[in-house]
Amino acid sequence: MQQSRTLVLVLGDQLSLTISSLKDREQATTVILMCEVAAEAGYVQHHKKKIAFLFSAMRHFADELRALGWSVDYVKLDDPLNTHTLGGEVQRALARHTLTSIVVTSPGEWRVLDDMRGWSPAPQILPDDRFIASDAEFAAWAEGRKQLRMEYFYRDMRRKTGLLMAKDAKGVDQPEGGQWNFDHENRKPAKGHAAFPQIPHFAPDAITADVLALVEDRFADHFGDLTPFWFAVTRADAQAALAYFLEHALPQFGDFQDAMLLKEKFLYHAVVGLYLNCGLLDPLETCRAVEAEYRKGRVPINAAEGFIRQIIGWREYVRGIYWLKMPDYAQSNVLNATRPLPSFYWSGDTQMACVRACVTQTREEAYAHHIQRLMVTGNFALLAGIDPHELHTWYLAVYADAYEWVEMPNTIGMSQFADGGVLASKPYAASGAYIDRMSDYCKNCSHDVKVKNGPKACPFNYLYWDFLVRHDARLRGNPRMAQMYRTYDKLDEERKIAIADDSARFLNAL
Repeated sequence: MQQSRTLVLVLGDQLSLTISSLKDREQATTVILMCEVAAEAGYVQHHKKKIAFLFSAMRHFADELRALGWSVDYVKLDDPLNTHTLGGEVQRALARHTLTSIVVTSPGEWRVLDDMRGWSPAPQILPDDRFIASDAEFAAWAEGRKQLRMEYFYRDMRRKTGLLMAKDAKGVDQPEGGQWNFDHENRKPAKGHAAFPQIPHFAPDAITADVLALVEDRFADHFGDLTPFWFAVTRADAQAALAYFLEHALPQFGDFQDAMLLKEKFLYHAVVGLYLNCGLLDPLETCRAVEAEYRKGRVPINAAEGFIRQIIGWREYVRGIYWLKMPDYAQSNVLNATRPLPSFYWSGDTQMACVRACVTQTREEAYAHHIQRLMVTGNFALLAGIDPHELHTWYLAVYADAYEWVEMPNTIGMSQFADGGVLASKPYAASGAYIDRMSDYCKNCSHDVKVKNGPKACPFNYLYWDFLVRHDARLRGNPRMAQMYRTYDKLDEERKIAIADDSARFLNAL
């Protein structure tokens, strides 16, 4: 009797050999479907480099699967019969292979999951177990808590994984180094710092060259520079990029992870988020490799802990928030911010040197590190009252590591406080002084960060106070904002009038 065969759909951010839909599955009875569809490549105006990275990584992964003996049905974007939707390509594949059952690992975005639930025949949707905390585990952790603070979730993930844990004299697990968090040691500016390691570049092979030509042809109107293209697109190259970071950058990553420099795009950052989020790197294996460097005495505790916290802390936490709160979370806008996203988020054409630098880097590399996103482009949008959903769409489009599950909570919650404090305990608002302290952007800016008011003043300076005034009713009672309001209250009336006038002039000109 012939065994029934199954269609397994593998999505572009599921490029892992251990994905749940492939575990314990017989190769002889399985057809793997992978497809490049316009609906996914164009639902926001994704950066050209992001599209090229994913298409090339998908094609390389398909070859890897074939080499291991799997039957792979791969539909390219320019296939003349391509329906350009996931559901349409599933139906075509079922007919081609005379199959009746579909298996897929749960997607990372609500809209895709919602679409899949309407397919016929209904797919078997398996949990995505590449994450340390399952959706159910996070929901159980969150139940009954008045505040869902990342720090406490992170401690539980440390205990669960054993990462950077040590036994005390009584045999009880304690955090390595005597404390859970070394973030206070990770805020050094990098001005005057001499040399930084160079991010490894991977030359495009024939597969990537074909993809680059395709993207240039089909997505010419999309944001971003397509070349030079240097991303890793295979598991081996992604692992090489991680190995380079461990040896050359991790030792000083902690000290300077919040720093920004005009001529140094990457500093000591790993730039492996795009590999983690599409499946080329495993997050727990990555964290264990970082821990091993600490155990061998090659990196300090603040570097190892700072990196691991970003992965098993923030990355896991924001995913938990996303699935716990969706779909309503997408509409959060408690500050009623409605100003349209300024065009300079796409063009970089602004006199604010910090914003211009971050947008220009984003256009060139499809990358900016977390402080550039949070405290420059995000901070400006918060202060200016930009619609958080327009900003969310921009972040989702322009970064190669951006998927809705990770990007939306970071934007709606962390950056814009649009969820009213579900994710962050206070708005991440700052004046130009913070940017000046952590970067060299201000020294060549047409605005003067030392000037508080008037045409030459840094807009962040007066917009910061204007933000507090606009949201006095909501924010004054926040204990973490009390000092800022006390400071504002002590300003003389002339200064307060100047703040209001400067802010109105600037915002009206947007």
